[in-house]
Amino acid sequence: MSGMNGMSGMDEHGHTYKDAGVDVRNAERTKARMGALTASEDNRILNRSGAFASLFLASFDGIANPVLVLKAEEPGSKQLLAFAHDRIQSVCQDLIHHLINDIVVMGAKPEAVLDTILCGRIESGTVVRIVDYLAQACRENGCSLVGGETSEQPGLLPAGRYMLNASVVGVVDRDSIVDGSRIRPGDRVLALPSNGLHTNGYSLVRKLMEERPEIMEEKVGELGFLDAILLPHACYYGPLRPVQGDSAVHGMAHITGGGIEGNLKRIMPAGTCARIDLSRIAIPPIFPLIRRYGRVPEADMLQTFNMGVGLAMVVDPEGAERLAARLAEAGCHAYEIGEIAEGSREVAFVNALNG
Repeated sequence: MSGMNGMSGMDEHGHTYKDAGVDVRNAERTKARMGALTASEDNRILNRSGAFASLFLASFDGIANPVLVLKAEEPGSKQLLAFAHDRIQSVCQDLIHHLINDIVVMGAKPEAVLDTILCGRIESGTVVRIVDYLAQACRENGCSLVGGETSEQPGLLPAGRYMLNASVVGVVDRDSIVDGSRIRPGDRVLALPSNGLHTNGYSLVRKLMEERPEIMEEKVGELGFLDAILLPHACYYGPLRPVQGDSAVHGMAHITGGGIEGNLKRIMPAGTCARIDLSRIAIPPIFPLIRRYGRVPEADMLQTFNMGVGLAMVVDPEGAERLAARLAEAGCHAYEIGEIAEGSREVAFVNALNG
């Protein structure tokens, strides 16, 4: 009778979801541990971990005409290095900081974050650490991790591999939106310094590590190469808080993939252009090292990396010195690297990089 009903060759116990690589009970136990980690004192969060979706009361103190600012982000291939070298906290900070930077340049305050964790197998200890670090990074920046999704995908990812993603909801008063529309000829461009690569250019860096492994023995200041490239993405929300709503701030650009040119021109209004003096940029030592090992042309360095400019701020010339002083009081050394002129929304570089 073997072979009846198409059962030939099947294990007599049948197949289970766990056999296929998805352990539902382990996922439930792991998610139960996350609840305490995402607990928040924000009374606008109306439910807690375990609900099908997060409820957030749309109440914003001091904002008369609230506009929601939404953004999703992932940390790119940097997360491959971070997980391989157990720098989980670092990559979680990367994700949250990058998200927040993308909305604070619009003048917004971060309010709530949703995370997504995809993995080949839910390793409970690792997943709990991820959620804990994401929640910590949110709390440090005045917002809450209110929920998200953890998904075991053995057909998509191998065991031990993780892919992170998150979305943020921020808020800004409609009258205080910063979108570049007030940028005009004569404005000054200030640089807020980066601490290194942030979350861009890692495909190139990983290729260098593979082809020229001796780069791993290099020192970058007092840091080893790996420590230098895995520094968490700097977050600018803290330093920018004292100048949020200041009318002298005409536009801000978070310098990520595409470099200074690719990101600054995203906020340029018609009839303007930016002239950036490359010789004025303070370049962190990691970039000349990468350039030397990879023999990377200057143009490609500028297109791939931030080169030391983590955020560019376009300001009224009469307010530039005052704004730089307020940023310095908040622990951020901002300095002038260019100006706005008449043009066709292009970014022009003058002089050469010093490094």
